[in-house]
Amino acid sequence: MFRRVLIANRGEIALRILRSLRTLGIEAVMIYGREDRLTTPVRLADEAIHIPRDDPLASYLDIEAIVAAAKEVGADAVHPGYGFLAENPVFAERLEQEGITFIGPSAEVLRLLGDKITAREAMARAGLPIAKGSPGPISDPKEAASIAQEIGFPVIIKAAAGGGGIGMQVVEIADEFESALKLCQGRALSAFGDDRVFLEKFIEGAQHIEFQILGDGDKAVHFGERFCSIQRRHQKILEEGPWLPQEVRDDVGSRVVSGAEAVGYKGLATFEFLRDSNGEFYFLEVNPRVQVEHTVTEMITGFDLVSLGIRVAAGEALPVTQSDISISGHAIQARLNAENPRTLEPSPGRLWECHWPSGPGVRIDSHAHTGYDMPPSFDSLLAKLIVWGRDRQESIRRLDAALAETMILGVDTLIPLHRAILSEDDFRNREVTIRYLEEHPDLLD
Repeated sequence: MFRRVLIANRGEIALRILRSLRTLGIEAVMIYGREDRLTTPVRLADEAIHIPRDDPLASYLDIEAIVAAAKEVGADAVHPGYGFLAENPVFAERLEQEGITFIGPSAEVLRLLGDKITAREAMARAGLPIAKGSPGPISDPKEAASIAQEIGFPVIIKAAAGGGGIGMQVVEIADEFESALKLCQGRALSAFGDDRVFLEKFIEGAQHIEFQILGDGDKAVHFGERFCSIQRRHQKILEEGPWLPQEVRDDVGSRVVSGAEAVGYKGLATFEFLRDSNGEFYFLEVNPRVQVEHTVTEMITGFDLVSLGIRVAAGEALPVTQSDISISGHAIQARLNAENPRTLEPSPGRLWECHWPSGPGVRIDSHAHTGYDMPPSFDSLLAKLIVWGRDRQESIRRLDAALAETMILGVDTLIPLHRAILSEDDFRNREVTIRYLEEHPDLLD
């Protein structure tokens, strides 16, 4: 097992990783930028290393500075969390060169899965369901239009690299290809330094469902699914699980395990799918890291997923078998982003009062507290509120009660939007697609 791990991240995920390290008896070291010098994970760490940069993001993106910090403190491993360098193969390689373990998959696997075209090909070979699409990258509008005619409109143009919905455009007719293609290529090049794009059948009326896996580089297991269709700007704001009948979970879960094993996956990962109105699944991508919403799975399975990921990174064989994993009850997570609930614009500032809810089945993952300054430079996630209930109805009631108990003064939050969703009929009846917010513009009226 590791003796000392450096956490190359910030905020709530840094604190979450620190807690698992402490549980495993491992010393936790933090890096931090100027804005985070007084945050909870920095104050609780066994040691903290300041990486001063004028740009707040640069403190968490400077590979050489972070590698130097890991060497300075004698870290055996680095945990990247999510975001920043978590999916960067160059970072994983640099740590390997220095004899420091990257807690996550190999650089080779990161490269394979970071390219949506090669990831599609690998998962198709492993038996995962793939939407019809172009055989490779496309660059010619006429060729794209011809392929689209074969696939059937509407289609979606997607960037081969990156994520977050950047470089994506739905195309309804052939005449739209030239402008759409140029737009997607330009955005992809600007965001990821890679202008390659490909075509895929656009799944109308889709739901977003993802499976949690853990692999040790040889074998893998899955921990069931999460439902993540309520999104804004292609980012989730409310997640829950379970969602599928057991027979569907078993079928898709076994395919996901095959996909992870086919690429020699090591660590935690999330396999994401779109599910159409007929119940058919289509592989979307693999997120090769701990996921923001891993908490939902922890609540319904009872496993500390972050600790399991650290253990396999340290060289343990898979600590659990598929038969060890069962699902109990229902969990829902609300992302308490510091945003205006109507416009969804960020709302940074000081928290003059911060009171978190408690009680049976209630969990808060947050680095925030009274007096905390929510910086404008980073993601707007302030806290994650997760509840567990014996069934979905109890979870909804418990989450609403917990949201009502939450008091945050100084910044706007999504709490009013979350509470409106919880009381809305389509949500309560499970009639939810990835266009839920667009289809319910009057939630707060």
